[in-house]
Amino acid sequence: MKLWQKDYSLNSEIEKFTVGNDYIIDRKLIKYDVQGSLAHAKMLNKIGILTDSEHKKISAALKEIIELDKSGKFEIKVEDEDCHTAIENYLVKKLGNTGKKIHTARSRNDQVLTALRLYYKDELKNILELSENFIESLKKFSKGYGAIKIPGYTHMRKAMPSSICLWVGSFIESMNDNKFLIESTAKLIDQSPLGTGAGYGLPIKVDRKLTAAELGFSRIQENPIYAQNSRGKFESIILNLMTQLMCDLNKISSDLILFSMDEFGFFVLPKEFCTGSSIMPHKKNPDVLEIVRAKYSIVLGYEFQVKSMIANLPSGYNRDLQLAKEAVMSAIDATKDCMKIMSLLVSNLKADKEKCENAMTKELFSVNEIMNLVGNGTPFRDAYKIVSKKYK
Repeated sequence: MKLWQKDYSLNSEIEKFTVGNDYIIDRKLIKYDVQGSLAHAKMLNKIGILTDSEHKKISAALKEIIELDKSGKFEIKVEDEDCHTAIENYLVKKLGNTGKKIHTARSRNDQVLTALRLYYKDELKNILELSENFIESLKKFSKGYGAIKIPGYTHMRKAMPSSICLWVGSFIESMNDNKFLIESTAKLIDQSPLGTGAGYGLPIKVDRKLTAAELGFSRIQENPIYAQNSRGKFESIILNLMTQLMCDLNKISSDLILFSMDEFGFFVLPKEFCTGSSIMPHKKNPDVLEIVRAKYSIVLGYEFQVKSMIANLPSGYNRDLQLAKEAVMSAIDATKDCMKIMSLLVSNLKADKEKCENAMTKELFSVNEIMNLVGNGTPFRDAYKIVSKKYK
């Protein structure tokens, strides 16, 4: 039975269209919805809606669902629409009228928001850990090869002397900024929407601080309309974070593809990380880096998708927001996969010192020549003209 079930049956084509992929992708949310329901049941017990016996039975049944989900045995059917309905149907089937009480003082709107927030909080922790792992792999590579000098490029032409340490350090510093964004985003979404109902509060006094504390939220989201309006807004902020991370992975992938070419040879990709050609037996292709590079565009597309989706929506809940869920989940998964792969690759990356040193040609030091003249009293513009004549 659907959470909104009335005295009529939904047209099967309409049902299929409106459910979409939710019954599949909601597998990620089962444990989070159960966590929300456990906290909600405790609160209902406190305010006298559930007796101690009923609370105990509901809590035990919810914990059964967690175990079933761990073993892949908890099913969400198309007719359930989503995990939230499947969980309540399980409770009703097992506990009868007691199970029917779980939805008291709760809308599917604040229920979904709560599960999503808990999911996002966990995923941001995972991404923070992956960011730290990536930084460590970069530091390890720099420790081994950082002292090697390489050309610095502007406009894809040799510019000034650089080093592997300087190049790697640029990504470490950027990733540290990304960590700040991760932590800021996690702090922003750490607000409990549970107890805001459909977006206009509840005609019953509930203890929102209790459920927030039970679920590990640092605070409650006060305004019930904003609870609904923040759906899509928070998702777009998370997606922007994913694109910032992926932008860095895109750039380092491009650098490694370019500078591991035979024509440069600064970096050496492990052969077991490279694929071959179906016709050219000599090829060792950096496909893994090309895919990471392309995934940035995919994740960026998810960001644009959600930001376009929430534009011009009136206040309150609108079903359009259902479609944001899959985009965010897909972007998070893609970003995590790419970060894992890049940590692995950088941990096995090598540098060719001889080829790097051979690339350090004299024009890279033209600015040094200018500064030597300036140091001896020559005006900068005159020194520039003098040195420029050597590099016609």
